[in-house]
Amino acid sequence: MFQSTDLRRKLQEINRKSYPAYKGVKGSYRFPGFILNIEHVQGDPFAAPSSLSIAVAHQVNKLPSEYYEQDYEKVALADYLLRCFRKEIDKFSYKAKGSGKSGLIGISSCGQEVIQRSALEIREKDIILRFQVGFPARGRTIDSTELMKILFDYLPVCVEKGLCYENLQKQELKEQIELARDQQYIRQELKTRELVAFVADGAILPRQSGVSQRPMKEGIPFVTPESMKVVLDLPYKGEISGMGIQKGITVIVGGGYHGKSTLLKAIERGVYNHRKGDGREYVITDETAMKVRAEDGRKITDVDISLFINHLPNEKDTESFSTLDASGSTSQAASIIEGIEAGSKLLLIDEDTSATNLMVRDELMQEVVARDKEPITPFLERARSLYVDEGVSTILVVGSSGSFFAIADKVLQMDCYKAYDITQRAKQVASEYLKDVSMARDERIKPKKRVMNFAGSTQKRKSYRGDRVVESRLKIKQWDDFSFSLGNEKIDLRYVEQIVDKEQTQTLAYILRYIKENPSLQKGDLKATIQSVIQELNQKGFALFFKNEPVSSGLARVRAMEVFACINRF
Repeated sequence: MFQSTDLRRKLQEINRKSYPAYKGVKGSYRFPGFILNIEHVQGDPFAAPSSLSIAVAHQVNKLPSEYYEQDYEKVALADYLLRCFRKEIDKFSYKAKGSGKSGLIGISSCGQEVIQRSALEIREKDIILRFQVGFPARGRTIDSTELMKILFDYLPVCVEKGLCYENLQKQELKEQIELARDQQYIRQELKTRELVAFVADGAILPRQSGVSQRPMKEGIPFVTPESMKVVLDLPYKGEISGMGIQKGITVIVGGGYHGKSTLLKAIERGVYNHRKGDGREYVITDETAMKVRAEDGRKITDVDISLFINHLPNEKDTESFSTLDASGSTSQAASIIEGIEAGSKLLLIDEDTSATNLMVRDELMQEVVARDKEPITPFLERARSLYVDEGVSTILVVGSSGSFFAIADKVLQMDCYKAYDITQRAKQVASEYLKDVSMARDERIKPKKRVMNFAGSTQKRKSYRGDRVVESRLKIKQWDDFSFSLGNEKIDLRYVEQIVDKEQTQTLAYILRYIKENPSLQKGDLKATIQSVIQELNQKGFALFFKNEPVSSGLARVRAMEVFACINRF
């Protein structure tokens, strides 16, 4: 390992040389209080910025060890430190001048959810922070005096103010850790009390806009219907009350724009913890919850959708259904089966994004089109058996069909963003106007084992070095927040609605490539493959995806449900 003085000397020697000379500074350097690793140097000032990392020993940062004993505490602490460091580093980005990306200092941007990220990890003996710097140049000539400002003047200040306990807002950090512990307590209580979700009184569910996840400034605080009130005694916040949604089938109704989908969206994102001040800090959902919807045009590979669709006129096999261009009904049927295969115990469905013909067939249509002429068995007839036979609950938002009242365990009405329990009234109306809903039961609910072919169209590229053939890793390119390509195949995840961060999309790309590169993972059924990868990821962290390479700073953890969703669209 070199000393910081060695780095200064190297930078002075290459000043005003051609840009590739920057490659010579790659390495590790000991600074007062931290170790700086220059891991990748960009090829020119207009290319992607250089990758750096900083390691700060716990003896130096002096973070209380009781703040990172449990994994969920490490995630909360890392999230807090990352936000603090970013606040400091933003003061200096582009203060060093030059061409192209010269002077850029970039690091992950945290959203409202608290997620484990590769940008900052709490390790046994230290913390490591990964970020990017645009190495300064004038044209394509090195300007190392500007880089020295970044590395020797700006970074030490950011490390001291953003990563060392003595300079942090101690009370604020304490509250962050205590909030994480309270959130973990609620997650345990969901299991104890047979709940699938909890929404605290006073929670602010509406967001500023469709493109902002920040709370609406004048949002109406949530109030729990008395019949659904649950009181919890949290370790730190103390007693709180809120709406406990029991296992089973819960239907949410109400007029347009009265908050039905807003409530479902909050429940949907309750699989993640939220930062203090978000308004949804105490909205906690079963971690296996999965949002399913219709998705015209998606790929489906070897999924048994016969639970919902049978006897197609073209005699296409629905017990092993594949298509490159699914319809609304077949895509949603596949998503439900895939969710169950992934281990979800809670399906979240919004009528607005569902295929109507898969969800329900009203009595008039049944009179006109005979049952034996309709290949679709609607979700209405399957929801109860999904719960009774497989323990899969459903929270369903409907605005136009009252047929679901007949099978609901609880009916909520949203009126001006306030929730009312109207179960008794809805059941009474259903008994007067609806015939008995047929409850279809059979043994096809448990998904069969699937073995996926991961070869596809994205083989490793081959290049030649002299007489030697060299296989290079498949190239990953992220197109936007919800799509990426692996080799020459593009995967679109925009309708996987519980992906909340572009760094999760990037992680899914790495997971898919890792499976493709390891034939041993492709021998078992799909569920076993994904469980194996998740287990390895838990043990080794993000380093799992990198062979003798620095860990990328732009990854965020995903659940098994999103891994299934990604592979199912491959």
